[in-house]
Amino acid sequence: MSASIFNKEFLKSKTALITGGGSGICKGIAESFATHGCQVVIMGRRADVLAETCKGIIAAGGKAISVAGDVRLIEDCERAVATATREFGGVDILLNGAAGNFLCPTEHLSSNGFKTVIDIDLLGTFNMSKASFEALKKSSDAVILNISATLHYQGTIMQSHVMAAKAGVDALARNLACEWGEYGIRVVTIAPGPIGDTEGMRRLAPLGADKKMASEIPLKRLGSIADISNAALFLVSPAASYITGEILVVDGGQWLSKPAFVPRETWEKLNTKR
Repeated sequence: MSASIFNKEFLKSKTALITGGGSGICKGIAESFATHGCQVVIMGRRADVLAETCKGIIAAGGKAISVAGDVRLIEDCERAVATATREFGGVDILLNGAAGNFLCPTEHLSSNGFKTVIDIDLLGTFNMSKASFEALKKSSDAVILNISATLHYQGTIMQSHVMAAKAGVDALARNLACEWGEYGIRVVTIAPGPIGDTEGMRRLAPLGADKKMASEIPLKRLGSIADISNAALFLVSPAASYITGEILVVDGGQWLSKPAFVPRETWEKLNTKR
């Protein structure tokens, strides 16, 4: 990780409960939070992956524990919160990052496949938020940070299940921001674009499709896990203390962009003849 622009200890004495923290984007955020003094509790279904991630955080000087569990089960969510409270004294930051995804045309998508993604992404976000509510109320600076997507801002072929789930996550986040603001709980969301070197990118952009995708992004590159981690650090920092209910898009301008009417080279040729 490159040198951080954030104070190295600005999250000292804070505890973050992170779902999906064993791998990918949420692992990167867990490591980044720990680097800045945060105690992290990572939750996921694969105990061995969680243990390895915790081992790396601890080796780097951070504090981390893991809880094997499924966000679709409210009792597992409650157990994770209880563990965080017992081991670290409470929960200040809840990061809802557990997610499921796969490419599938809607006509081939099974009811169970659709439900599975809805349950992990949307029901899981609700379960963890509900389970963490009382602990977050006791924090002097509580934040719920959701990891969403930009897929549902336009039509995204073969992603109807994920679009429905993430649209629900965004709606839930806005509602919780309004309902729970009086308790001092901020609710914010990051909507990442295509992030390189993640399992999601390997699944969603196989066979070199990532290179074509990068060429079509205004900033001409895929995002990095560090890009998302930096956005997360900002949103849980005092600099964002008056921000709630907002969705921060971190995608290099991808979702805003449309193909040019003509390629730049064609325009230049036409205009040199004038």
